[in-house]
Amino acid sequence: MIFVFSYLVKNDIEQLTMKKQITLIVALCLFDGVSWSQIEEFTPQETAYRDSIAALNLENEAIANSQTAYNEGIASFNSEDYKKALDYFKKSISFDPNFTAAYYNKGVCENEIGKFKDAQNTFTTLLSMDRSYSKAYFQRARAFQGENDYVNAERDYEKAITIDPRNPKAYYNYGTLRFLQQDYKGAQTYFTKTIDLDQNFAFAYNDRGSCYRMMGEYAKAISDYQEAIKRNPKMVFALNNIGTTKRKMKDYAGAIAAFNQAINLDGNFFMAYNNRGAVQLDQNKTDDARRDFEKALSIQNDYAPANSNLSALSFKLKEYQKALDYANKAILKDKEYANAYVNRASAKEMLRDMIGACEDWHKAGELGAQQGQDYYSANCQ
Repeated sequence: MIFVFSYLVKNDIEQLTMKKQITLIVALCLFDGVSWSQIEEFTPQETAYRDSIAALNLENEAIANSQTAYNEGIASFNSEDYKKALDYFKKSISFDPNFTAAYYNKGVCENEIGKFKDAQNTFTTLLSMDRSYSKAYFQRARAFQGENDYVNAERDYEKAITIDPRNPKAYYNYGTLRFLQQDYKGAQTYFTKTIDLDQNFAFAYNDRGSCYRMMGEYAKAISDYQEAIKRNPKMVFALNNIGTTKRKMKDYAGAIAAFNQAINLDGNFFMAYNNRGAVQLDQNKTDDARRDFEKALSIQNDYAPANSNLSALSFKLKEYQKALDYANKAILKDKEYANAYVNRASAKEMLRDMIGACEDWHKAGELGAQQGQDYYSANCQ
């Protein structure tokens, strides 16, 4: 399991003071000899002045209310209550429809709670007011990426970078987008640019390491994972990535050491238990492997890879019905997990269900498992 993260922008919220000064104007008109029973008569100029004062006071009251709601939104956002913050920013905009910072923060909240379509609309409105707002392009790109609209996300990341070429987060998120599209060389280039701009960007080192890993450059991958840990010693997923990379290099002792270190930092990091179990299984330490797979499931009972690995373990022990049962559990938890179909197919083959085995190998191949494609070609065509 490789970890790649799209940068969370919780620090990007606009905490701005209002540039508008609120001026309360009181007009005092003195009229000698006017009794309360008389009708006040104003010249056209006096009427216009009075009406403009009233309008200005109403505008200033609206601006004051907008600022109050905005400040409440900032407080809620900083407390990570994004839904409440969103309501306050909406209220702020209702009082002052030209308050660009409120639009920006409203869109950020929508991104944080996964309302990506709403965020797209909010940032589109904001950009109609200010086309040079680079962070709005960045955030709208996040919203497009959240909807897997990579074409529009790329366009907005490029626009954000053009306006503000010194923003490392724009390069970083663009890199994650390229990684998701399996353009590992392109992603590596953007992560490198991120690091050039911010030498302490731990996520960028981790994710560039994953690019190198996917390209088979394991030594470079481990070097970058280690750089990530130097900058953030508690980055357990970077330790997990070191472990899985060393497993590919058949450095089992090094892999176990990395997983142990991750578990020492976070005793509930179920992926490290699962991956350590896979290394134990590689070395035919079936009892140790079983304990690790079961520990992973005790922490995260819907974790399909652990059930799939128990299927592989049972197959190794020639317990084919158990292998089938564990594979079924894995697929029940995650219908897109290719390895579970491979393991279920192997169990079905040994249970003399070749039709079912071929169906599962074919499905695994459709999901991207090369082993599934190879077995289907060799046994079912």
